[in-house]
Amino acid sequence: MNILLVDDDQLSRNSLANFLVDFLGHSVTECSNAREALNILEKEYYPMLLTDLMMPEMNGIELLKQIKQNERLRSMDVVIITGFGKMSSAIDALRAGAYDYLLKPINVDELAFVVEKIANHQDLIHENLELRTHFDQKLSQTTKEIQDRLHNLQSVFAEIVGVGKVGIFSEAMKKITATAGKFHKDRSIPVLIQGETGTGKEIVARMIHFGKGDTTSPFICINCSAISPTLFESELFGYEGGSYTGSKQKGMPGKLELAQGGTIFLDEIGDMPVEMQPKLLRVLQDKEMYRIGGIKKIKLDVRVICATNQDLNRLIENGRFRRDLLFRINTGSITIPPLREQKEAIVPLAGMFLTRFTEQKKKRFRYLSKGVIEILENRAWEGNIRDLEHTIEVAVLLHDDIELKPHHLTHWDGGAEAVYAENDEIHIDLSRESFPMRELERQIVNAVLKKFGGNKSKAAQYLEISRFTLRNKLQD
Repeated sequence: MNILLVDDDQLSRNSLANFLVDFLGHSVTECSNAREALNILEKEYYPMLLTDLMMPEMNGIELLKQIKQNERLRSMDVVIITGFGKMSSAIDALRAGAYDYLLKPINVDELAFVVEKIANHQDLIHENLELRTHFDQKLSQTTKEIQDRLHNLQSVFAEIVGVGKVGIFSEAMKKITATAGKFHKDRSIPVLIQGETGTGKEIVARMIHFGKGDTTSPFICINCSAISPTLFESELFGYEGGSYTGSKQKGMPGKLELAQGGTIFLDEIGDMPVEMQPKLLRVLQDKEMYRIGGIKKIKLDVRVICATNQDLNRLIENGRFRRDLLFRINTGSITIPPLREQKEAIVPLAGMFLTRFTEQKKKRFRYLSKGVIEILENRAWEGNIRDLEHTIEVAVLLHDDIELKPHHLTHWDGGAEAVYAENDEIHIDLSRESFPMRELERQIVNAVLKKFGGNKSKAAQYLEISRFTLRNKLQD
């Protein structure tokens, strides 16, 4: 960090400068008076100013006031040095906007602590400035795009009771959340949630059940693909004591009974045994059931939500799913698009996961680097949100830094990308077992296109190739 040091006592000034440079590793510019400091500040910005209070012509507080009145310098952190018996002056300095004050003789441990705090504070200021600059560059786009981007970067969380923190960062998820709220109001409507593995089908099911937290009724889950076909019926309907060999003496209620007054969530409904499907259909139609071996009819007050990552119509064609059951469970329908179709949500979700796992694992990560953002946005995410969450969790577990960088993603199959662009620089990872030259070319082309805002003519000129050649490379 660049520090401007102002003190009319040369011996004291040199001593402080030597400590800041030799022991703390900072860069120091020395001034003998406040006027000289202001002249330097007209040409160059310094994150930190360390100034003595008592100086001829202009004292430290007057210098501080002039700095705080200058919009360009206002974000500087100023520390006042004052002698014992000058506490009133120290208070005046704080009121005038000083970051802190130090008493003479200066304790080097206190000085080191204050400098470290200011370095962290200036990092935050710089980060916020970058965000504001980014938003300013987006002002030429539509109001809607600006509002969405602001929404994403601020990582607005929807707190759903029973679900945890859910990131709603795309138009598709906003619509799904609104639809889930409507289904929540009518428990009589069976709902079918469709989507690829890892898209958050169970979370949407919990949204439908819990709404805005206005219910304490049970939410019971059954993973239809995880239960043996021979045990499925007893799992769903329960059984009376002694109804079959090995059954408990007092019997056992099934999941449908346990969900009375609430919701039963049948995950991966496409894997339900074919022989069980007509029995479920009967329950949905009559809203009543019998335990296995039982003679007492049990009236049901249960909302049914199903989910699948399969094409149920194709299963019907193959004789593995009943068409009449599909009609019954598909009264209400929600389809969750894969993450690759919600590009705008990838980075905000990654930021949300980074914050969550950084807190859980007590690490230092604060933000994603440009290189990581580019890698995340260009990945297919076959495992969708769950895949992204796992990626960030493992990166935080294995590494610790302020900024998540591409080399932190080496736990991926094959490692992180061999070549990635960041801050107008091309970085090459030579630690991999192999190095594909096509990756170098691809990343260079992508970086240059990004540099010129997608203008292919300028990119081709910069690369010293024809536009036709560039087009062929993009197609490849």
